[in-house]
Amino acid sequence: MFPLKKILCPVDFSEPSFDGLKAAVELARTYSAELILLNVVQPLHTMGAPGVPATYSVKEYCDEMSEAARKSFEDIVENQVPRGVVVRTKILEGQPADEIVREAETERVDIIVTATHGWTGWRRFIFGSVAEKVVRSSPCPVLTVPGPGGQGAGDQ
Repeated sequence: MFPLKKILCPVDFSEPSFDGLKAAVELARTYSAELILLNVVQPLHTMGAPGVPATYSVKEYCDEMSEAARKSFEDIVENQVPRGVVVRTKILEGQPADEIVREAETERVDIIVTATHGWTGWRRFIFGSVAEKVVRSSPCPVLTVPGPGGQGAGDQ
């Protein structure tokens, strides 16, 4: 694992994900590692009545979400990543945990740094835990940064 040369940091633009970003930036600075920021746009699942056309385009939705992510990444790189840190941004479509693990494999990263949302109970049951799925499936070590309340990966 050490020395770190490539760090993958998933960012969903939530406050907890910015805590994960801070930790990833610090590791990248300390080890002079490349930092890959990743956002995964989750496609909408359409469930309309048969024969009734959808009032939106799934492709347009994904395009708009990707463009918003691109703009947000520009702001993050400008304002939250110190000069001298080598950083790349990627925007993918799919299920977040699956895409994070796939990207870690493709990029052959040394570590994934991901935040947890600190969800418990019904919220975790309904939304699942991306961090927990990543920890279970990752090809490399995963550093989880606790969200509000100090909860770990199992409570996202």
